[in-house]
Amino acid sequence: MGKRLTKIYTRTGDDGTTGLADGSRVNKDAPRIEAIGDIDELNSTIGVLLTHDLPTRLRDTMTAVQHDLFDLGGELSVPGHAIISASHVSRLEHELDAVNASLAPLTDFILPGGSGGAAAAHVARAVCRRAERALVTLASREGVPPLLLQYLNRLSDLLFVAARSVNSHAGVRDVLWQQGKSRNA
Repeated sequence: MGKRLTKIYTRTGDDGTTGLADGSRVNKDAPRIEAIGDIDELNSTIGVLLTHDLPTRLRDTMTAVQHDLFDLGGELSVPGHAIISASHVSRLEHELDAVNASLAPLTDFILPGGSGGAAAAHVARAVCRRAERALVTLASREGVPPLLLQYLNRLSDLLFVAARSVNSHAGVRDVLWQQGKSRNA
């Protein structure tokens, strides 16, 4: 097991830099740190999602995702160190298929909302898409393993169907988008 944090503040970041796990220091606004920060925020939003009433399978899946995201952030903090594998992406695809199979076919666009839990899943989905964009930026400048991008892409899809699943579980209908609804209001 690695070091345990006994002192939270170190003052080493007071100059606008932060340390990577390999010992190197980079600016806090570097693309790698932006991506790590977005992954951290995504993990936090999934933590908020987990405070809601979720179907057991979805709760277990999201708990595993939180661990994966910590691993993904760790992989980003040690350039060249691989943690996320194809099996992580396959597991998300399997869960995505299973959750989606229990839902009615989607025939309209839906708005983020419905139940509180579904709204939390939609926020997590939007944060996931931002984290994916930050990773694309990093990949264009420094390169990242394609599996990390695949993982976040599948996760955003899973969070979308999770929102629908949470609404269904709560007995709440998805909020259907109505084009031009407020035009004449």
